[in-house]
Amino acid sequence: MVVRVRERVAGYVIRDGGVPELLVFDHVGMPEAGTQVPAGGVRPGEGLESAVLREVAEETGLVSASVVRQVMVEDKPHPETGQPRRTAFFHLHVPETTADAWNHTVRGGGSDAGMTFACRFLPLPLEEPLADEQDAWLGHIDPHWATRRS
Repeated sequence: MVVRVRERVAGYVIRDGGVPELLVFDHVGMPEAGTQVPAGGVRPGEGLESAVLREVAEETGLVSASVVRQVMVEDKPHPETGQPRRTAFFHLHVPETTADAWNHTVRGGGSDAGMTFACRFLPLPLEEPLADEQDAWLGHIDPHWATRRS
């Protein structure tokens, strides 16, 4: 039996206006989902850089992000289903004039369509870890950005 690995991307969107900040979001009305970075599946035939830019735009509304580089590829099962998945993490940049915080309602046909995400920038290093350990590779961009763990 062949097990299909779900291909995913995740974006570390950084705004640097003197102090580097990471774009995160929370699901409005679903605090149990935890604070996250934009992430999602790669469509058939879609390149990884295109996929991460699409996910950032879909989940946050930002179209001004640009890819700096791929940071890491992580093989880790889905936390709820245990199904195999591979996530390529990317470092992205947005202009320092990007808003501090906003709400965005997801459009499109994905499982999060219609959900509202409360987006905001948090200074690095993060004081609290992200959901599903999404912050695990921040230190690969800058060692000073590694999340403080208790």
